[in-house]
Amino acid sequence: MENLTFTLKAPKAATGTQKQALTGVVASGNLEVLVERVREPNVCEVNIATAAHGFAPVWQAVVEEFVARRAAGGLRISINDGGARPDTVALRLAQGVRLIEENAQ
Repeated sequence: MENLTFTLKAPKAATGTQKQALTGVVASGNLEVLVERVREPNVCEVNIATAAHGFAPVWQAVVEEFVARRAAGGLRISINDGGARPDTVALRLAQGVRLIEENAQ
C-alpha cells in the first residue's frame, strides 16, 4: 500500500452543515471517499491509500485541480483507492463535497 498526503490551500471554504459524507465503494476500478469537516476554512487535506505505486504525480494533479475548482476548504478527504481512473476520482470527490454541502444556505 502506498499512502499519500496532500495539504493544500483552498480558495473557498465548503458550505453546508454536514459534518461528514461517504461516497463510493472500494471494488475493482472504484474507490471510497470520506469527507470530514475538520480543518481550517482555508485548508484541504487529502489522504490517499492506494495499491497502485508510482502515481503520486497523477494524484497530486487531480487533487490540486479539484481543490482549485471546488469549495473544499475546511475538509479532510480520505480516499481508499481500488484502482480508479482519474475521471472516477474527480467524480467521487465532487459527490463527496456535494453531500457535505447539504443544507447550504
